[in-house]
Amino acid sequence: MANSKYEYVKCFEAEDEVMYPNIIVVQIDGRDFGSFSEKQGFEKPNDEKALNLMNACAIKVLENFSDVIFAYGFSDEYSFVLKKETTFYQRRASKILSIIVSFFSSTFVTKWKEFFSQKELSVSPSFHSRVISCASMEVLQAYLLWRQTECHTSNLYNTCLWKLVVSGKSKKEAKEILKGTHKQEKNELLFQQFGINYKDLPQIFRQGSCAIKIKVEDIVKYRENGTPVKRLRKKAVIVHSENIATKGFWNNYSCLTEELGLLAEGINKIKPEYLRSFQFESKLMLSTWIVVRIDGCHFHRFCEDNGFQKPNDEQALNLMNSCAVSLLEMFKDIIFAYGVSDEYSFVLKKESLLYQRRPSEIVSAIVSLFSAMYVMKWKEFFPEKEFKEPPYFDGRSICYPSSEILRDYLAWRQVDCHINNQYNTCFWLLVKSGKSRTEAQISLKGTQTQEKNELLAQFDIDYNALPIMFRMGSSVFQDKDELTGNDEVVVEHCNIIDTSFWKEHPRILDEEEPLLTILRPHSNKMLRLS
Repeated sequence: MANSKYEYVKCFEAEDEVMYPNIIVVQIDGRDFGSFSEKQGFEKPNDEKALNLMNACAIKVLENFSDVIFAYGFSDEYSFVLKKETTFYQRRASKILSIIVSFFSSTFVTKWKEFFSQKELSVSPSFHSRVISCASMEVLQAYLLWRQTECHTSNLYNTCLWKLVVSGKSKKEAKEILKGTHKQEKNELLFQQFGINYKDLPQIFRQGSCAIKIKVEDIVKYRENGTPVKRLRKKAVIVHSENIATKGFWNNYSCLTEELGLLAEGINKIKPEYLRSFQFESKLMLSTWIVVRIDGCHFHRFCEDNGFQKPNDEQALNLMNSCAVSLLEMFKDIIFAYGVSDEYSFVLKKESLLYQRRPSEIVSAIVSLFSAMYVMKWKEFFPEKEFKEPPYFDGRSICYPSSEILRDYLAWRQVDCHINNQYNTCFWLLVKSGKSRTEAQISLKGTQTQEKNELLAQFDIDYNALPIMFRMGSSVFQDKDELTGNDEVVVEHCNIIDTSFWKEHPRILDEEEPLLTILRPHSNKMLRLS
């Protein structure tokens, strides 16, 4: 990122490294998936196609991220286990949970048609994610047993519930019948009233699904005489097991014992409240501005694979803006967003209690929904293009104590927009003129703004005449429609460093100018001290 006087705002970013040797588990679960499944017409109590779609997404996660070696899922939930020695994104919790949930979300939308060829996605799916920091193999074993036990318990209950509903009971009546019943009573209800032996139901419903890497022989080439040359490689597959938290299951897969370790003989009693204590979580400070910044992962490669124009692709930027608009429409606590290139910053109102201010819940919901919307809206902006690999983003949350520091943060991002855009405009002009990328980098090394403007003039380009979206980025916020007087989310390309923008839109930060004036000298003093 570019250097500027606003860089001090980076000191507010908190470190969230998961300490070694704790084993990192990323648990994702559907956000409002009850409503989502109803709108999409999923079968009750289980939709096999939907479960297979979840499994396909899990396989894709294991294929894309080599550090993820095992996953367990049921219903709208999946838990991904990273190898013990992982240094994936420096073991930073926010990075890891946001990347996995973003990739899972965009893959879910991308693969939707493979499983529901006759159904259109009417609403965007999204997921929450959190990090579980397992202090030992015993904790991991207990965690996996807990999740598989939850799979069985919830599936048995839901199977009974929906059988009763289909037989003519109302949902309320069915719940009343099942209230206080135990496992044996539910099994008897299924068998006696509906002729169903619970153990005969599909494994995927009763046991959940494991995504795991196994070693398989693969033909890499053929010799001159036509005989194949084979090599062992890792392949992600789905398996089902009655008890995944046992030595018998674990020892069948060398990748688990090699990358994680051995399991104990077995455990019977688990306390969910004990396991929840290993959730890597805190709450963001009250009465501070929350900013969630998302950033495209490996977007240089994504842009090249999809033939984006250099240095800026207007349609790609408009797609990012459209996704940001959707988020402001869906999350009323987001009052402002600023975006440039493959990055967006979302500002939540100071008094927000969204998800009880839990950073993992806030970040994952925003990055997941943004990723899913990006894929859903792709054809609106690129009707002739199919992307090769799903796009995904990382995310983080930062708290800023005052309006002025928040504005300095946004100013930092806009300064960064200008510096990077000017550099990239020069760089790609030089490349298109015949220089190699290395030669272009050498030509621009150490140059200042004026020198870059002079270089652009050699190509008959006035930097200030370039499209304002490229130079200033995009600001998204609610404003009153002049004709109707109703609030609507708008996208503007304006100077947010200048205080006149905030004076013209006082409702965004919801503070009166006298207060800002009082805060400013004190904040400047703090800046000098830092």
